[in-house]
Amino acid sequence: MRWSPHVTVAAIIERRGKYLFVHENTTHGPVLNQPAGHLEDTESLQDAIRREVMEETGYQFNPQSLVGIYQYRAPDGHATYLRFAYAGDVVEPGDGHELDPIIIETLWLSRAELESNTINLRSPLVIQTLDDYESGQRYPLDIIEQLV
Repeated sequence: MRWSPHVTVAAIIERRGKYLFVHENTTHGPVLNQPAGHLEDTESLQDAIRREVMEETGYQFNPQSLVGIYQYRAPDGHATYLRFAYAGDVVEPGDGHELDPIIIETLWLSRAELESNTINLRSPLVIQTLDDYESGQRYPLDIIEQLV
């Protein structure tokens, strides 16, 4: 069987000095993460991040730049992730949107609040992508070509 990484997308969403995070249940317990998830067959990376943000937060996401592409091997060694992190803004959620069942709540946290929080982070990618975003790292969306 041929090996392949898990392709994921994540959103960095900042508003008035706070970032949008999801408090979610995983097989290893509750964690904090950026709105994120897996790329599905036949969707573009930008479509995937729009869908994931909507499913996990109820917000409509407008990607404006690519912050970075990250390769991460989980500590248990069973999976490697290839993460595409996007920065952008959101439109307030409408009433009655049902969030993905794994989501406990959405939170707007400053960097200091995130660092003082007692909830574990999903992975080191949460801080790495935030560091890169805060350092001003941005790439144009057209750096990724989708050929269909």
